[in-house]
Amino acid sequence: MSDIRTLPGFREFYPEDRAVLGHIFDVWRQACRRYGFREWESPVLEPLELFTEKSGEEIVRQLFNFEDKGGRQVSLRPEMTPSLARMVGARANGMAKPIRWFAIGENYRYEKPQKGRLRAFYQLNADLLGEAGPAADAELIALCADCLLGFGLTQQDFRIRISDRTLWFRYLASLGVPEANATAVLGVVDKLERGAPKDLIEAMTAALAGTACDPEKTLAAARTFAATRSLEELAQLAAGDAAMTARLDEWNHLLGTLKSMGFGECIAIDLTIVRGLAYYTGFVFEAFETGGEARALAGGGRYDALVKKLGGPDLPAVGFGMGDVTLRDLLEAKKLLPAYADGPDFFVMVLGADARAAALEDVANLRRAGFRVEYNLRDGKFGKLAQQAETAGAKYALVYGGEEVAKGVTKVRSLTDRTEAEVPRTDLVPALRAVMEEGMRAILP
Repeated sequence: MSDIRTLPGFREFYPEDRAVLGHIFDVWRQACRRYGFREWESPVLEPLELFTEKSGEEIVRQLFNFEDKGGRQVSLRPEMTPSLARMVGARANGMAKPIRWFAIGENYRYEKPQKGRLRAFYQLNADLLGEAGPAADAELIALCADCLLGFGLTQQDFRIRISDRTLWFRYLASLGVPEANATAVLGVVDKLERGAPKDLIEAMTAALAGTACDPEKTLAAARTFAATRSLEELAQLAAGDAAMTARLDEWNHLLGTLKSMGFGECIAIDLTIVRGLAYYTGFVFEAFETGGEARALAGGGRYDALVKKLGGPDLPAVGFGMGDVTLRDLLEAKKLLPAYADGPDFFVMVLGADARAAALEDVANLRRAGFRVEYNLRDGKFGKLAQQAETAGAKYALVYGGEEVAKGVTKVRSLTDRTEAEVPRTDLVPALRAVMEEGMRAILP
């Protein structure tokens, strides 16, 4: 047989790895449900035009796209926002507003695999639609922070850097940049922190083609604006511009709401964040770890025009995505991932054929009661079965031998400290629930 390996950029999850992924999903779900969000799902295979309509034809080079056997141009989803916009748009008129949805799904992008970036990755998407005010943006930023805090991170471990495409557009207009060129200029701003000066001037020249704007002066002004880090500095730059001053009132609302909710330590103004996708329309934000490699952990913003663009009603929207790859790297570095704990609650040790019928009756009852239970499929001796129970990952063993069955009891044994206690089989379910909550002290004499 040939050496068949996993495709580049894809992952396989052995049970212990899948248990960690399940833990990440659990924390995400718990946070979203605390905020009143409802879970949804979309097809993993979508019409290609759903993504080209949103992002343009240039996105095709990042897609796993092909022609299916029916002659349709299709693609594995690279993200879920277009599917969300389509699904909400189809029923929006009959939905109570605001709409709070979240999804956890695997996405696929055909790009070079590297640290923190793979071709297949899981992502949480949380979106709030139907509310145009900054309270909705604050709600999503707060949820983003709570998702990270749910893993045991502190507000010192990450920063959510907030920016504003609306403010950028208004500032560029004050410099004389035509609206038609503003998005291209923001594409240059997106590269300010990592681009070489010569490359940035060339990119700005191309972005301002056909205008009277001076590329060097515009780039210098953009650097000054991007370096702004406080509302006071923004107010000075906005002086005399009524539209920019009015926008700062919404900034005050946003930051005030987040501080009132207790997230003041982990948020910061950073106008270098503009988010590369053209469909963002207002506040945008990204979460970064504060130490180590300063990796991006999440990102999102407002996209008020997308639902209408994809055929739905005019519906304001804001959302974010958080991937599992860099998040898991950070949690491993911080030693915040739980140990592999996907074993049974109880391992039933059946000692002999004369005890098997009673043991299997209790196994079935315990499973119906919601416990995770394993037992030895073949007869064995006590020492070997105790080792098997520990290997399975159980904390407790239930011992069934001829003596226990004759007395009508089950021997409950802690595999951690070797303490034991006998429990009447008729009281087994409530007794084991107490053990799960309080440990062996709940049943020890």
